[in-house]
Amino acid sequence: MQKLIECVPNFSEGRDLNVVRQITDAIESVDGVSLLDVDPGASTNRTVVTFVGSPEAAAEAAFRAIKKAAELIDMRKHKGAHPRMGATDVCPFIPVNNVSWEEAITCASRLGKRVGDGLQIPVYLYERAAKNKARANLSVIRAGEYEGFFEKIKQPEWKPDFGPSVFNKKSGGTVIGVRDFLVAYNANLNTKSVRRANAVAFDVREQGRIKTEDGTPSGKPVLDANGEPVRIPGMLRHVKAIGWFVKEYGIAQVSMNLTNIEETSLHVAFDACLC
Repeated sequence: MQKLIECVPNFSEGRDLNVVRQITDAIESVDGVSLLDVDPGASTNRTVVTFVGSPEAAAEAAFRAIKKAAELIDMRKHKGAHPRMGATDVCPFIPVNNVSWEEAITCASRLGKRVGDGLQIPVYLYERAAKNKARANLSVIRAGEYEGFFEKIKQPEWKPDFGPSVFNKKSGGTVIGVRDFLVAYNANLNTKSVRRANAVAFDVREQGRIKTEDGTPSGKPVLDANGEPVRIPGMLRHVKAIGWFVKEYGIAQVSMNLTNIEETSLHVAFDACLC
């Protein structure tokens, strides 16, 4: 049986379609790779690309795409609604056919080393490929985003899995990993308020929100015995969410990633946003 693995890299460019085209051209230059989808967003200033191939071909295509993105995207000038930390912000692999989790993890690790050593971009491994389980969650790694990582990377606990321990000013950092299939699902709200959209996102997402002394989003955080912020869990398991304003539509939106639709389905996520 043919080995098939999916790769879904996210690039921090969604407005200059010429840059996006050059990145996808780099992907399609690899024999045995099929480009399935290209989804640019102007408000997020981000493009999600989906392609499939054998593990070897997919890893080669991913490397060429990351290299091209590093050449063309300058993170010092990047602005967008979506959280980000690098030109190639995240690059997950998903086994599709006749590929084990172990093979996919090896694929991600080899790509991470090649990107770190060859392109001098700090690389963190996440989800099933994570070497450090405290850094398995993408949102934990990306906290502070591009602007905050210049100091964050100096902390011993944030030494990259591959590449230099100095943040790359132009390309930022990259997160590479292995995960299950997820469904990206957006709920449009009848408002332009990003504050309202974020409030809904914090209510529905599994991570919830940080508890504050006065109960307001900007209040002083309540800390636990270890000095860590106490969190109020959200309504739905296996859901990540954020609120933002989508200029193209003129509305605020709750953008969700559903990582296990067997436990939390689309209609449940939609209904939760209405509560």
